[in-house]
Amino acid sequence: MNANKITAALLAVCLLAGASLRAQSSSPQASRPQTNSPQDSRPQTSQSLHRFSLGNTDFLLDGKPFQIISGEMHPARIPREYWRHRIRMAKAMGCNTIAVYVFWNYQESSPGVFDFTTGNKDIAAFIRLCKEEGLWVLLRPGPYVCAEWDWGGLPSYLLKIPDIRIRCSDPRYLSAVTRYVTRLSNEIVPLQCDHGGPILMVQVENEYGSYANDKTYLETLRRLWQQRGITVPFYTADGPTDFMLDAGNLDGCAIGLDSGGSDGDFEVAHRHNPHVPAFSSETYPGWLTHWKEKWQHPDTASILKDIRYLLEHHRSFNLYVIHGGTNFGYTAGANAFTPVQFQPDVTSYDYDAPINEQGRATAKYDALRQLIAKYTDHPLPEPPAPVPVMEIPEIAMEKAGSLWDHLPNPKFSPQPQPMEHFDQSCGMVLYRTRLIGHKSGTLTITEPHDFALVFLNGRFIDTVYRDGGNWTVKLPKTDVKDPQLDILVEGMGHINFAQYMIDRKGITDRVTLNGMTLFNWETYNLPLTAPPPMAKIRDAHDNGIFFKGHFTLDHTADTYFDLSAYKKGVIWVNGHNLGRYWYVGPQQHLYCPASWLKKGTNEIVVLDLLQDTPAPVKGVKTLE
Repeated sequence: MNANKITAALLAVCLLAGASLRAQSSSPQASRPQTNSPQDSRPQTSQSLHRFSLGNTDFLLDGKPFQIISGEMHPARIPREYWRHRIRMAKAMGCNTIAVYVFWNYQESSPGVFDFTTGNKDIAAFIRLCKEEGLWVLLRPGPYVCAEWDWGGLPSYLLKIPDIRIRCSDPRYLSAVTRYVTRLSNEIVPLQCDHGGPILMVQVENEYGSYANDKTYLETLRRLWQQRGITVPFYTADGPTDFMLDAGNLDGCAIGLDSGGSDGDFEVAHRHNPHVPAFSSETYPGWLTHWKEKWQHPDTASILKDIRYLLEHHRSFNLYVIHGGTNFGYTAGANAFTPVQFQPDVTSYDYDAPINEQGRATAKYDALRQLIAKYTDHPLPEPPAPVPVMEIPEIAMEKAGSLWDHLPNPKFSPQPQPMEHFDQSCGMVLYRTRLIGHKSGTLTITEPHDFALVFLNGRFIDTVYRDGGNWTVKLPKTDVKDPQLDILVEGMGHINFAQYMIDRKGITDRVTLNGMTLFNWETYNLPLTAPPPMAKIRDAHDNGIFFKGHFTLDHTADTYFDLSAYKKGVIWVNGHNLGRYWYVGPQQHLYCPASWLKKGTNEIVVLDLLQDTPAPVKGVKTLE
């Protein structure tokens, strides 16, 4: 169907309501006499109903101009016991709203298997906390979100479909999206502001104008949300360019700019649609960091300039992010802008945000708080006390097991299949075959996604890293008649942005030796969601060693475990996966919240792919 042939009813729902935007709650402007008092514009703890609507230039809350001053944080990246602390930190900095991503693949682990209750998967509880603390919510439910999160939040089970097309009208994709929207709507419909909750607006997709132009798909998403009870206004978020807004915005939706910080940016939005308000939906106080880079530390003066402009011009905005948190486990994503580029994100999502990974106020926080306070007619609340952090003395580690001693039963295929083919979403996968014909020479892996270790007859030969396209290894001659070739591949996060998102993990096509295609493979799936039971090491491999240590605490607090004596792998503490480490840096310290520690004896397990000698681990107080 043509995207322009949208029913009048749909347009009427999205276009409803009138009038203008101006902020209140935490940052009323003395220059606008119509500004609400902070008490009037906060969500009430009772079931009072509010009407949020779009005017030509302003947002309106109960008919009065309202300026959104939002700070973004993601419940999935924050230990649940710290949710309220982080929300209060944002409020004390001057925010009246919290922007919230929902990560589809965090809520639906396999088709139809949802979890909205366990730990920090209870998105409704987080939204209710925002209301309890007197803050509104901008909901960003995807289905695609980017966010430097694994596959931008899309569930990897979709990659089992060989020719799947995502973020478009592919009926197989839309079938899964419909299931997700239906289930999530059960959680969020009662939390809209016109139902007594704090949700003001819901975003349709995310930065779609940077990806594609299927407007029928975007209309389908909006219609799905409406049919399932979403009655608050919608918005889109795109870069401030004509082509991105043309492809990514829908008529009747507010225009989010990623980012908007000048007259020119907002003129682009006005030119696209002068009948809805525009705002800076992602204003960046920090930036993401990939492995092999230096930590990103954008200039504080730049963000102060942007926020000053937005406040002086009464523009609404969302700080992406005010607090980043952590990509625990295997949840970090990756970027790629050419077919052979691969830029995996580090485990920390500190983002150089105003509130750091461990929840502490930074100098950037203090500067922004002082600036926002100048534009409010009431004192800001004091920030909550910092969460305690501690050092832990060196922990002796010892060899405790080998990955090779815990191989599952293999699966057989003529050529290697990626892990998603076997319903595996993360971790590692081992491929094994016998060399018949060519026994040595140039081995080519097409393609290694993402970090491969090559072994011949159990002997480590070399590594192959996806980035750069150099996917060959020289295999030496041996005396074995039919040598055993093993290729262990670690997935390092599905690409979450731009044109190369169809990103399966493991070996995605074939393996050749001197041009000869190698057939008949055994595949061992190693999701490694938890460390296996340890036993005496039987295998002789020097790579893929588990190291274990124990330490005793008389009290608990947050800490960062220092992995600088190790090379590449994963760390668990009391069974909790803290995430990936890699000697190439910049990250060597991995965050562990106090709730994952306990008084008495604690256990730490390290899986290292490149090191066979134990080294001590200690707890430190900072990321860097």
